[in-house]
Amino acid sequence: MTSVLNLPFDRRLSRSEAYQLIDLADIGELLTAAASRRDAAHGDVITYSPKVFIPLTQLCRDVCHYCTFAHAPRSNVKPYLSIEEAVAIAKAGKEAGCHEALFTLGDKPELRYRVAREELTRLGHESSLSYLAEVARAVFEQTGLLPHVNPGIMSELDLAMLRKVSVSQGIMLESASDRLCAKGGPHFGSPDKVPAVRLQTIKTAGEQAIPFTSGILIGIGETRAERIDALLALRDLNDAHGHLQEIIVQNFRPKVGTRMADAPAPSVDDHLWTIAVARVIFEPEMNIQAPPNLSPAALGRVVAAGINDWGGVSPVTPDHVNPEAPWPHLRLLEAATRSTGKRLEKRLPIYPSFARYPSRWLDNKLLKSVLDRVDGDGFPRTDDWHPGHIGGVPSRELGWLKSAPPIAHGGEVASVIAKAQRGDELSEGEIVRLFRAHESDFTSICRAADELRSSVNGDVVSYVVCRNINYTNICSFKCQFCAFSKGKMSENLRGRPYDLEMSEVAQRVTEAWDRGASEVCMQGGIHPSYTGQKYLDICRAVKGAVPTMHLHAFSPLEIHQGAKTLGISVAEFLQELKAAGLGTLPGTAAEILDDEVRETLCADKIRTQQWLDVMRTAHSIGLRSTATIMFGHIERYDHWARHLLRLRRLQAETGGFTELVPLPFVHMEAPVYLKGRARPGPTFREAVLMHAVSRLVLNPHITNIQASWVKMGPEGLRHCLSAGVNDLGGTLMDESISRSAGASHGQEMTPQALESIIVSAGRVPRQRTTTYGVADDVRRQRSFDAVCERQTSTGMRSAGC
Repeated sequence: MTSVLNLPFDRRLSRSEAYQLIDLADIGELLTAAASRRDAAHGDVITYSPKVFIPLTQLCRDVCHYCTFAHAPRSNVKPYLSIEEAVAIAKAGKEAGCHEALFTLGDKPELRYRVAREELTRLGHESSLSYLAEVARAVFEQTGLLPHVNPGIMSELDLAMLRKVSVSQGIMLESASDRLCAKGGPHFGSPDKVPAVRLQTIKTAGEQAIPFTSGILIGIGETRAERIDALLALRDLNDAHGHLQEIIVQNFRPKVGTRMADAPAPSVDDHLWTIAVARVIFEPEMNIQAPPNLSPAALGRVVAAGINDWGGVSPVTPDHVNPEAPWPHLRLLEAATRSTGKRLEKRLPIYPSFARYPSRWLDNKLLKSVLDRVDGDGFPRTDDWHPGHIGGVPSRELGWLKSAPPIAHGGEVASVIAKAQRGDELSEGEIVRLFRAHESDFTSICRAADELRSSVNGDVVSYVVCRNINYTNICSFKCQFCAFSKGKMSENLRGRPYDLEMSEVAQRVTEAWDRGASEVCMQGGIHPSYTGQKYLDICRAVKGAVPTMHLHAFSPLEIHQGAKTLGISVAEFLQELKAAGLGTLPGTAAEILDDEVRETLCADKIRTQQWLDVMRTAHSIGLRSTATIMFGHIERYDHWARHLLRLRRLQAETGGFTELVPLPFVHMEAPVYLKGRARPGPTFREAVLMHAVSRLVLNPHITNIQASWVKMGPEGLRHCLSAGVNDLGGTLMDESISRSAGASHGQEMTPQALESIIVSAGRVPRQRTTTYGVADDVRRQRSFDAVCERQTSTGMRSAGC
């Protein structure tokens, strides 16, 4: 038996191996194996979906002998809920914080009851399922709750119709045993409970890429072997289509007034055995669920058997299928979950692992509603913070940051942190685990990143006085995140298309020098008439105006494009730019260094390897550069991990990156968001973690981690300073790219304002050069005097002047 249960996690039980578990006398070893398998994929998280239960109709053509949900027509009860009644239930759920509207109804009652047919005719429908589609659409449109439908047997057309109005669907297989449909069995007289019919519905749902739930009902007369057969039948369908979100292991409860009122309920141990067998039959990533209201006295034991989900729990409506079993209060459910060493997390009716791939699983009309609600891991957002938006930081994450307990010496996260602190390269999976951190894990990661920052950079926080000069907003590329380049006029944000004359460039460089800047950062759209010569002209204009101004300019995209137009190699073009005065390169145009993302986000832009090759070449000829990551749109945590690893490996090879600049996606005017194809930026938790995890992952190769005041805002900066950040970037003077996307934090941050933020965080401010030298005293003093002079001329004086 030990050999069966000690299989590696990527190896699943065969039928004969599963059958060996039937007669286990002691299930302790089985439960341990199941829990380990669960933990390998789901860690310490147990999920649930806050829902409302909408029983559209309790008429049904089937006569299951254990069911009290279905009943015959009653003179004082309408056959179907009205749309208004369903919407009212959903609105109550929305006010209580629910995400899910669960629609459950009897199977095809119109085929049995005239009253159902007549009511459907009055409602303008031929079937219960077409009426369900109308009601589900109304609930979604009027409340925003996400419909999950459990309407029984569905045809290909039914499934397709309901896919347009629901984010997930389901049908319990219950059993794969035809024996239970024979006379005397619990499913006798219930044509929709024939296993082959139910399996066909599940199969067809997979063919249509519908996120689907199913499971088994135990204790209705089936044998343990038949339970295994049912689980294996579901596994086969999931192997073919990958659409099963969860496997529910539901225990039968005898109900007064049914033919099975005197039948014994399965024992707790029998239920635990079945949960554990389901866990070891499926891959570890499968979601195994047991309803908490059906085992209220054994919640801890149910967790120990291998579940990772409690299913839908309603703070508003009863469980109409099991009305004798009230939902546990959420505080009690959370306490019971925590007592097992797990934490309770909300989810949507579409599971996180499916929400990470929304375009595959959702109808286009539902896509935006899901993307607006989830983080990069597919879990519901827990705050309303957005990059570039003026507003406070969420209290939950603020509490985690302030608690800052000592780093634990045990556990998976502590082990990964220790590995990063040694300077070892982390695996993709280890990095993803860090990005999934909450609560004490989040605190430990931020604390570890800050301790590493302290050992590498001390208490100094640097910044550079610079001016952004975006020489044109005309661009032939169609990046889906960009609201800066010429396109649809966006009232006050984008402005009109422009292409600066070289005299204007020179004037702005001179103005910047007069205001104390040591750097101009120059980027722009890829103008269709530009060649590499234009970029050389820009360099000469800058150096002609102020020979000592540092020129930080041209992303790898511009370098690649410029070389191509001149018919020379990237190396040759970079040498010419360097000779013309180029000092360093910005690490923009990186977005996410993974071609799976770039194919959608910026399909006509350079590929990942081309970006890396340009940077490698620049570093090889003595041109250093920054590195960036633009995150919080269509990508996943594994993409973040790959991006950071690619930067780490290139830096280990060249040493040419001066810093990493995480750039949280500003969504408000971004085309990809307005089309309903992207998330509204990262959550605050994710934004802070990006800085902290980057510090750990890139150690010891990239030693400067910068936070963007344009994206994070002043309050966000303060908290990033306790999560591994040692640099606040530039004063900018004319920031326009983030502002074009909807950011509200202004176009300039004065040296006085930046230093005030740094001092308020208990750190030491230092004005720097582009390459992290110390700014000379003359430049520093000029940058402060210029601010005071401008304020004096306008009659406004601030602290420090």
